Amino acid sequence: MTPPFDRILVANRGEIAVRIIRACREMGIGSVAVYSEPDAGSLHVRLADEAYPIGPAPALQSYLRMEALIQAAEETGAQAIHPGYGFLAENPEFARLVAEAGLTWIGPPADVIALLGDKLAAKRLAMAAGVPVVPGFEGDGTSAWWFVGQAEQIGFPVMIKAAAGGGGKGMRVVNTAAELAAAAAAASREAAAAFGDSRIFLERALASPRHIEIQIFADSHGHAVYLGERECSIQRRHQKVMEESPSPVLTPQLRAAMGEAALRVVRAAGYVNAGTVEFLFANDEFYFLEVNTRIQVEHPVTEMVTGLDLVRLQIEIAAGRHLRLSQLDVAARGHAIEARLYAEDPARGFLPATGRLHVFTPPEGPGIRNDVGVEPGAEVSPHYDPILAKLIVRAETRGEALARLRSALDDYGILGVATNQSFLRWVAGTPAFAAGHMDTGFVDREWPEAKLGEALPPEVLLLAVAFDVNRSQRPNADHQNPWLRSGNWRASAASRRYVYEWSGEQIAVDAVPRTPGAWDVAKEGEAPEAVRVVPGESSRLTVLRGRTVITGFAVETGGGIDISWRGTVYHLKPPAVSSETGEQGARAGQERLLAPMPGTVVRVLVRPGQAVTAHEPLVVMEAMKMEHVIEAPHPGVVGEVMFHEGDMVPAGSPLVRLEEP
Repeated sequence: MTPPFDRILVANRGEIAVRIIRACREMGIGSVAVYSEPDAGSLHVRLADEAYPIGPAPALQSYLRMEALIQAAEETGAQAIHPGYGFLAENPEFARLVAEAGLTWIGPPADVIALLGDKLAAKRLAMAAGVPVVPGFEGDGTSAWWFVGQAEQIGFPVMIKAAAGGGGKGMRVVNTAAELAAAAAAASREAAAAFGDSRIFLERALASPRHIEIQIFADSHGHAVYLGERECSIQRRHQKVMEESPSPVLTPQLRAAMGEAALRVVRAAGYVNAGTVEFLFANDEFYFLEVNTRIQVEHPVTEMVTGLDLVRLQIEIAAGRHLRLSQLDVAARGHAIEARLYAEDPARGFLPATGRLHVFTPPEGPGIRNDVGVEPGAEVSPHYDPILAKLIVRAETRGEALARLRSALDDYGILGVATNQSFLRWVAGTPAFAAGHMDTGFVDREWPEAKLGEALPPEVLLLAVAFDVNRSQRPNADHQNPWLRSGNWRASAASRRYVYEWSGEQIAVDAVPRTPGAWDVAKEGEAPEAVRVVPGESSRLTVLRGRTVITGFAVETGGGIDISWRGTVYHLKPPAVSSETGEQGARAGQERLLAPMPGTVVRVLVRPGQAVTAHEPLVVMEAMKMEHVIEAPHPGVVGEVMFHEGDMVPAGSPLVRLEEP
């Protein structure tokens, strides 16, 4: 069949740009990538047939410049623009400008995006179509007292939402009237920053709901189908982190009822192309939530169980072709689960992380798919969404898919930038998740932050020794290695003692060679055990302990060695890097007033001379599309405020100097 287009411009970056570019290649369509200055060497640029620069790093000066994107399409001869998700994907003005330029928009019409992008208008449309909605108010007042009055009518707890929002931006749960004003102001600011629209609204917060969405497709000839559901209840800060299909709780009858309800909504809107109708599900009842007028981050799980290429379908429908698929043709086979890998640090409250990826090795094998947007050596920027990749697994049953997911997360090697890999592995390993007992409050209720201080596994210690053994045997090895120390115990002249520091404790390990590759390894004060260290030049490590194979990844950092084992990264310091001294401990509270990541100061809540209490908010920063509040670590008096609202702040910059009261 003749390709529907000769060339498509992909108005996005990262893994979704890579996904669309690969679909274009399979369809025989040329692809044009766009890139900001720091993305010039990125994976999506390398894979495209052409690449076009669109501006400096900030998204407002590059990926959000509508005129630059349309100019790029015109100058490269592209006939269509695919927006992916995020950025301008749900911007009706951009869709309209694309059409006015004589280009094809790969998505729903601009007026449909505008209608459904307004969450209040979408709720009214669903109600008119006979689809149940979450109880809430009709209106968009702005005063704090007005919101309090509405919340009291609805009943606490209430959910604040952005009228033009999605992806958890501008969303807050409020339990009391006293919290409402501050939460509404923060939600409005976040909505304005993310969507250019500060309007917010309230609805009742359901107790322990599940989040289930229906994938739909509609062509321009009046034909529409639904492609089953995705369970999206595993969320953190209202942002999905793990999705699966089918849902563990839907019966065939409920699935059909939700699918037909979704089609009623999109038909009423005059929908064309791919979309997702989202519902909350509680007590065997479902309630309309919103419509996402784009391809979803989690679309691969639907592809894995239906065998359909959703991006290909998008492109064909945009070209005016018929959707050659009836509802009876849609059949789900097996079970698929997706885990989103973000550059964020669970040990620091999931703050976004930046830096260079020294190791990035996705797992491989049957039933494993990796949608990635980065490569080893890539720089993770503070300017964009922190998603790095998506790991998708499929198997015949949910239990088999879950086992495959755990194994794949264990095998994923990521070093250089903090990620949520260990958090995802924790989710996959919980008995509640294994049993399918989940709701949108699962993470807040179940996540045990204390687990971050767990003991160092002996396997990690063996991997550290393997890393140093391999390093010492390489040509031009550094024999002044600070990890090596002379010790009292020596069985031969070639024996070595390695000293590591973990959680403030120094751990000495002696390694004695027996035959090539074979060592006796003993932690100080313990009996030695025989291991074999498999030689290697790369970051991948393999140790044989009897019949047990221990594998991991390691990389030397400026302050030690990072070792990845079974989905968790362990940072071992050399003895030269001491633990926090008494003087440093006295400054620890002050250090908590540093900018935790690069970002923009959006609010300064204190002034010099002001007395503050412990945990009182001092500064609000915005980074990677989310607000982060810096609080006082202890009572004190503000001595100095270093930045003003609107200032860009590098990571580690002092924000506030706090003095003793």
